[in-house]
Amino acid sequence: MSERYQLGITKSFPCNYLPDQEERLLIAVDETLQTSEHYGWLMHQGFRRSGSDIYRPHCLTCNACKSLRVLVHEFMPSKSQKRILKRNNSFSISVSQGVKDNYYPLYQHYINTIHCDGSMFPATLEQFQGIVKNQVTKQHFIEIWHESTLISVAVTDDIPNALSAVYTFYHPDYRKLGLGVFSILKQIEIAAKLNRQFLYLGYQIEGCQKMNYKNRFYPHQILVENQWQTINK
Repeated sequence: MSERYQLGITKSFPCNYLPDQEERLLIAVDETLQTSEHYGWLMHQGFRRSGSDIYRPHCLTCNACKSLRVLVHEFMPSKSQKRILKRNNSFSISVSQGVKDNYYPLYQHYINTIHCDGSMFPATLEQFQGIVKNQVTKQHFIEIWHESTLISVAVTDDIPNALSAVYTFYHPDYRKLGLGVFSILKQIEIAAKLNRQFLYLGYQIEGCQKMNYKNRFYPHQILVENQWQTINK
């Protein structure tokens, strides 16, 4: 795409991931970019979305955030990932195209229990809607069920040639079963069935321990100085 588009830059504010750092965002404010096709192109440039806002880190003194995507058709689960698949193989998986009434109570319980010391606490309906609703692209909601109990939902964007993992929330009682990793493995499976080339996992930040699960899915690519580099195990 060779057209020119309008972008905006936020003011610097305290970083949510690295202590003593400030972050600044580049925002795709041009309305013509608010389509699935353009969003897919922006994702290739290292952008993501929050609600209907499409952004990319544009910090003054730091470039720690690296966009990461899994190569879907080449992916091979590790031994630990195979154990998670085996451990959870009694759970059933379903995919919804819309938000259901039982999503918010699960999200609320997840945030208020697991992230009660984080910036998203306490959970609010407005906050939840910012995750599950957007005007940019269609979504899949990948549900994990234990018999008749919904225990996890992975909010997943569907863009040209890729899926993008937006946010996963799950029942705190099942935390020890590795549902976050299990959800990513299922997103990779679904992306393969849909013949998508990539699953975007957001930003990998080496100095942030809670983000370092993302680089354990091989092979994957990270965006370094606007070039995608393939990382094999």
